[in-house]
Amino acid sequence: MTAKAAPSTVRAGKRTWIPWEEVLERDLRQDPRFRAYWERTAVARAVAIEVIGYRSKYRLTQAALARKLGVSQPYVARLEDGEHSPRIETLRKLSDALGLAFAIEVRPHREAHLRAL
Repeated sequence: MTAKAAPSTVRAGKRTWIPWEEVLERDLRQDPRFRAYWERTAVARAVAIEVIGYRSKYRLTQAALARKLGVSQPYVARLEDGEHSPRIETLRKLSDALGLAFAIEVRPHREAHLRAL
């Protein structure tokens, strides 16, 4: 599930596009299913951005990065799609091989904490 395509509007015979940030903000506000999906895949998207950024910076193919990580090329593609949360072991591999830092915070969920009060 991804943000809906930015709809266009026509003004004075000219098509204008709504920036994706506005579409995302609207969808997060108006669509509870999309908001739940967006929150659930936040870690996967963050990892994808870092992996893609590293590959781009060092001009690596997915296959070359896979060799560096000791995984398959399809696994790198899966990391980059931002849809699947990586295991902690995968984060450790990425950290060791690519010099990326990951911080994991374990604490009560704010809403759960408020319900307990």
